[in-house]
Amino acid sequence: MAAETESERIRSGGPERTEAAAAALAAELRPGDVVLLRGGLGTGKTTFVRGAARALGVTEPVTSPTFTIGRRYEGDVAISHLDLHRLAGSGLAAEDPGMLDDYLTADAVAFVEWPEAAAAALVAPAATVTLAHAGGDAREITIERHGP
Repeated sequence: MAAETESERIRSGGPERTEAAAAALAAELRPGDVVLLRGGLGTGKTTFVRGAARALGVTEPVTSPTFTIGRRYEGDVAISHLDLHRLAGSGLAAEDPGMLDDYLTADAVAFVEWPEAAAAALVAPAATVTLAHAGGDAREITIERHGP
């Protein structure tokens, strides 16, 4: 049976609404789930992760892992936050798909920014989130939930 995809569009007027949209999605996620985050620079991908992490019990600051590839946060559910922008076009993830194993674990929800850089290493996502600039602090957020 083919996987079902349910799509939701949200217009966010600022970071608080982006975080609220993420918190709503987080309530549906379970350890082992992977969420792909797509969008240009500055569209709010890390803000989205911050909202999801807060909803999942993370209390420490959530920041972009651009220069470290990934960060792990402990909360009610562990969170892995990957930013693969630096890997884009390098071929490193394809050469060594195991390089992400410490982040893509059965006990954590993983949020992956710039997932194209490691498509072969990523399991079927629970959701794909696309964020786009919509003028000022506004963002258009599309959440696609991928069913079994």
